[in-house]
Amino acid sequence: MMRILLFLATNIAVMIVISILFNILGLSGYMGANGINLGSLLAMSAVIGVTGSVISLAMSKTMAKSSMGVQVIDQPQNQTERWLIDVVTKQAQQAGIGMPEVGIFQAPVANAFATGMNKNNALVAVSTGLLQSMKPDEVEAVVGHEITHVANGDMVTMALMQGVLNTFVYFFATIIGHVVDRALSGDNERSGFGMGYYIVQMIAQVALGFLASILVAWFSRRREFKADAGGASLAGRDKMVGALRALQRGHEAEELPGQFAAFGINGGGIQKLFMTHPPLEERIAALQNNR
Repeated sequence: MMRILLFLATNIAVMIVISILFNILGLSGYMGANGINLGSLLAMSAVIGVTGSVISLAMSKTMAKSSMGVQVIDQPQNQTERWLIDVVTKQAQQAGIGMPEVGIFQAPVANAFATGMNKNNALVAVSTGLLQSMKPDEVEAVVGHEITHVANGDMVTMALMQGVLNTFVYFFATIIGHVVDRALSGDNERSGFGMGYYIVQMIAQVALGFLASILVAWFSRRREFKADAGGASLAGRDKMVGALRALQRGHEAEELPGQFAAFGINGGGIQKLFMTHPPLEERIAALQNNR
């Protein structure tokens, strides 16, 4: 979940910055002065949307390290770090990817993530809570799950998907801003954009981006099942099931704080639409049914 939240946050920030730059440079004003040409608007939207997504992907490792305080293991300092490096090395070879950077970040809860622009230049990081609360076999399965995300190119696929969604978010937000601005001014022949356009266009970007996040979450849930299957293949099915059961016990013991509730393990209805991970009981059942 953490890699997805970091990616989405960076993506949104980059999109807003690029949008502001286009307005400052007068590109939006030029289109407004000459009426909106849908072909030109779609091309501009694609530049903004795809650029934001690609920059977010390129920054993903750096953002993860800085925001999560990941300490990359250059030289193992203890037995745990040496063991973790050995596990990642073995599984990376099995999965046919380049050796990722391996890191540990301070967090009391069991957590792990993988990120990176390509499968041969990735980062796999685990929390101190994961290493302390899980058995070695369970940690091995969690690492296998993350290695599978890298091998499957999930971050790259997500970036492409997000780029397409960004394109249409900006495209339709601009049209909505244009229509509302003209309606407020009552002058359909006026050249340029009024203040109403910029306010409505920004609000529409946020609202449409919120809806687009439902599709991102749906895609993420599908990839989690595949990553579980990959973790079972690399570490063993029983180990993967054991790791999921350990996560389940941990989440039953501690509720997530308010702002993270929508991304919790349990939940249903509307809340489930925004979950980046399927409920743990569904993931366990999927593994057991594939015996």
